[in-house]
Amino acid sequence: MFYHFFTATINIFAFSYKTIILNVLNIFKYILVLTLLGLCPLRTKADGDTAAVYISDDPILAMLDSLQRTKYFECNSYLSDSCLYDMANYKEGFIPYFDELVYEARLAKLDQATPFDLVYNKSVKAYIDVYSLRKRILVSRMIGLSQIYFPMFEEKLAKYNLPMELKYLAIVESALNPSAVSKSGAGGLWQFMYPTGKMFDLEVNSYVDDRRDPLKATEAACRYLQYLYGMFGDWQMVLAAYNCGPGTLNKAIRRSGNKKTYWEVRPYLPAETQGYVPAFIAVNYLMNYTREHNIYPIAAKKSYFYADTVHVNQAVSFEAVSKVLDISMEDIAFLNPSYKMKRVPGYDSYRYLYLPAEKIGSFINNQNAIYSYQRSEEHIRDSIMTAAIRFAPQKKYHKVVSGDNLKKIAAKYNCSVQDIKNWNKLHKTSLKPGTKLIVFVAPEASNKNTSLAKNNIKNTLDTLTIAQDSLSNDSIHLTLNPVILSEKNTPSSVSKVTYHVIQKGDTLWNITNRYKMESVDELMRLNNLKRDYVLIPGSKLKVVVAN
Repeated sequence: MFYHFFTATINIFAFSYKTIILNVLNIFKYILVLTLLGLCPLRTKADGDTAAVYISDDPILAMLDSLQRTKYFECNSYLSDSCLYDMANYKEGFIPYFDELVYEARLAKLDQATPFDLVYNKSVKAYIDVYSLRKRILVSRMIGLSQIYFPMFEEKLAKYNLPMELKYLAIVESALNPSAVSKSGAGGLWQFMYPTGKMFDLEVNSYVDDRRDPLKATEAACRYLQYLYGMFGDWQMVLAAYNCGPGTLNKAIRRSGNKKTYWEVRPYLPAETQGYVPAFIAVNYLMNYTREHNIYPIAAKKSYFYADTVHVNQAVSFEAVSKVLDISMEDIAFLNPSYKMKRVPGYDSYRYLYLPAEKIGSFINNQNAIYSYQRSEEHIRDSIMTAAIRFAPQKKYHKVVSGDNLKKIAAKYNCSVQDIKNWNKLHKTSLKPGTKLIVFVAPEASNKNTSLAKNNIKNTLDTLTIAQDSLSNDSIHLTLNPVILSEKNTPSSVSKVTYHVIQKGDTLWNITNRYKMESVDELMRLNNLKRDYVLIPGSKLKVVVAN
């Protein structure tokens, strides 16, 4: 080979124009051969002499590569490396190889128990090699995830009288990643495009994406597969139509001369669809022969095998559920990928949450506490927003008059000279009378009450911060008790001071009367309150208990 390569190079300079062109083509041919040899991996030969077949620049492989790089598969908080198979037959890390006759015989055995035509050919073998050699770790994780999703898939497939092997379709589509999004915009376990999802009642808006909901998307996928089978009456053709769309498949059928089978129509299909059915057959094979290939599951947390649903009739955030039920936000998000904003919207009463089964009873028993926490948080955020708007600097214009300078103007509006220069993009300090300058001032700010305005801002934000801290630490448990609660029911014998947790509807006046204090002013002095203080549910006030 190197001899020909060298000879061809010399000939470029030795022969006619026509010969030069031919030899240049030869050079590229040899470079291509060398490149392919460089890409061919070394392996240990066992059980036969069949070389592994690899596919380059394949759309399905590109999808698998992108999924393997996602945080979903990198996250260690829900996946633990627990080997569930006995690997006594093989040494750890050993990769077995088999003769083509073995693959053919195994697929023939599987084919007897399925309506799919599980044929064996070079295309199928190529994908078997992909999954069993290059993507072994990904397959291990998918086997672990299958223990979460497959029972639900099988239940829905049985409901619609569909072949159970269709559960493997989600592996080809998304590698069992409910948050997967393709380059074309398809999403979820079953990779629905937006229009197709709408056809089967999958809602997509700013708050939710039902394509990512495992239960709803599986229901929709079953309905869609049933619909496609009614159109084509052949499961291989159904798979092709699911991938490229029934319209594209019908065009390919016409271009093929109205052929009836997938393998006859395959040359006229898009590149991704040409690999789709072979990939599906390869996944069927490998999911049934993982142990023979020394592939074992990397299992998800045990609690997720027993996830269940609970209906939510009010808007609620993952944070509220997390705080009350003592389950991490990450775990809730993992089980509920369809909620984009990490909250269940309140506009639809049929919304529900997936939770570990052991948390379902706790959710039902503590619904009032969860919704109360949610309302308190919303009130605090609204109050912070209101305070921010109320005390936000307002844009004004100062008209320069004779005798004005930047220092004088800065003193008038309680800002710095540099502030004025930045606001107006000034490079010089000289001002021309009649010029309008932009200045930003607090609503209550003036030479007389600037300090008061600043104190009001500080006091309001401090109060809201204290309320928020109180809500995070104590009010979860306090909401389970009667309306008027105290943090400590053993007041000091000297001060006779305890705490009152503010409830919705409380006023300073009724709190004063309830504890029989002398006046509202006493309550305000005790808590250093201003006249414009806003009561925040969940925050605490000091109160003096009457003798």
